[in-house]
Amino acid sequence: MHVPDGFINAPVSMAAGVAAAGAVAISLRGARRELDERTAPLAGLVAAFIFSVQMLNFPVAAGTSGHLLGGALAAVLVGPYTGVLCVSVVLLMQGLLFADGGLTALGVNVMNMAVVTVIVAYAVFRGLLKVLPDTRRSVTAAAFTGALLSVPAAAGMFTLLYALGGTTDVPVGKVFTAMVGVHVLIGLGEAAITALTVGAVLAVRPDLVHGATGLVTPLKLRVDGRLVDAPVAPAAAKAPAAVPLAARSTRKVWATGLVTALLLAGFVSYYASSSPDGLEKVAADQGIDQKAEPHAAADSPLADYGVKDVSDARLSGGLAGVIGVGATIAVGSGVFWAVRRRRGADDRTPVSTATAL
Repeated sequence: MHVPDGFINAPVSMAAGVAAAGAVAISLRGARRELDERTAPLAGLVAAFIFSVQMLNFPVAAGTSGHLLGGALAAVLVGPYTGVLCVSVVLLMQGLLFADGGLTALGVNVMNMAVVTVIVAYAVFRGLLKVLPDTRRSVTAAAFTGALLSVPAAAGMFTLLYALGGTTDVPVGKVFTAMVGVHVLIGLGEAAITALTVGAVLAVRPDLVHGATGLVTPLKLRVDGRLVDAPVAPAAAKAPAAVPLAARSTRKVWATGLVTALLLAGFVSYYASSSPDGLEKVAADQGIDQKAEPHAAADSPLADYGVKDVSDARLSGGLAGVIGVGATIAVGSGVFWAVRRRRGADDRTPVSTATAL
C-alpha cells in the first residue's frame, strides 16, 4: 500500500499532503487527551511494533503478499488520535530511511494508511462495542472486524486519489476492482494480527488498552458448585483498589514489546514473503506503474531494508530492521513525550476567575 512517486500527479499529491498535514495537526491536539504518564512511552513502542510487523509480508494469493497497515491496532491500543500519529511516524521513517513509499507521495500514504484506516477501524470498533457484551472477547472481536474493514477502505481511498490524479489511463473501475479484491484478502491477515496483539495485551494489562477503557470483568464466586457474579461493592469501597492498578509499572510491558519488535524486524523478517504486495501487484498487472519515478532516497544506506555494503542478506536485512525499530521508537517517543509535556503545560495554565463588572 506504500504509494511510490509518480503514481499520482503533483496537484493531487499536494492536496493530499495538505489534508494529511491537517489530520496530523488535529491528531497532535487530540492526542493530548489520550496520552498520560503511563501510555505516552507505550505509544512510541506501538509505532516501533507496527514498523517491525510491516516487514513481515505474508502470502495472500499466487504471487501476491500483504502486510499490516497498523491503523486499527494503533487506534485500539493507544487511541485514534495517537494512532494516526503512530502510523504517520512509521511512514516517515520508511520513506526517509528505507526508500519505501514516495516522498512526494507521503501525504497520499498518510491519508491511505494512517487517516482512513484509523477512522474506519475505530468507528467500526466503537460501533460494535455498543451492541456487544462488555467483555474482553468483545473488544478483541470488534478490533478484528475494524481491522478487516480498514484495509479495503484504504484501497478505496487510493482508488479515489487515482481517479482524481492518476498518471496513467487505466480505467478507474478496473483499479477499484483489483485493489479492493486483493486488499480484502490482506485485510484478513491484518485482522488476525490485530486481534492476536490486542488479545495478548488485554490478557496481561487491560488497563493499557485504550479501547478497553471502562471494561469491567465481574468477580466470580463459586456457590454450590456454580459460578455467580460477586456482589458489587459500593463505589467508596472500590476506589482504593483502583489506585494500585493505575500505579502499576509499564516497564515489563515496554521491555517485552521492544524485544518482540526487535526479534520480528531483526530475525523473523528474513522469512517474510518476497512476492510483491497488493499495490505493487495490481500496479504491475494493470499498468499503473508506467510513470513511476525513482525514489529520492534510493541511495540511502538502508534503502530496500538492507544495510549498504553488507553482503550477507540475512545480516543486512536484520541490521536494517533493528535500526528501523530503534529510529522509529526514538522519533515516536520524542513526539509523544512532547505531546504529553504540552498537555501537562496546558493543565498547569492558570484559569482566570475574574468577573467583569
